[in-house]
Amino acid sequence: MSAAKAGDTVRVHYTGTIADGSTFDSSVGNEPIQFVIGEGRVIPGFEQAAVGLTPGESRTVTIPAGEAYGEHRADLVQEVERASLPAEIEYAEGLQLQAQGPNQQPLMLTVTSVTDETITLDANHPLAGKDLTFDIELVEIV
Repeated sequence: MSAAKAGDTVRVHYTGTIADGSTFDSSVGNEPIQFVIGEGRVIPGFEQAAVGLTPGESRTVTIPAGEAYGEHRADLVQEVERASLPAEIEYAEGLQLQAQGPNQQPLMLTVTSVTDETITLDANHPLAGKDLTFDIELVEIV
């Protein structure tokens, strides 16, 4: 049986956890995800964890924050006056909003704090600043 290598299309099952052991995502119970090793459609450490596996083999890999979704950046957190935001939205911690970023790109924002006067918005990826651990099982090489 051959091992997965760069250029192969692979299907994998995975479970992703953070340092406290909580699961942030998993394909278990769903279809495995499919990607081409080397195309960069998944984070690099995840992609490289599939290299060398044969179908049915598993591996656990921890990807440092800087190689996953980046370090948490304080410059991407902004406190804004509630009056400057649409009044019809019920703001609560954890609410995700979409705004228009530079070059008309969609920008995802997470509400991290709400007061009567201000709303704090965070444009960091929700997993920024977190080391990610993945349990990966190679299901097949397509």
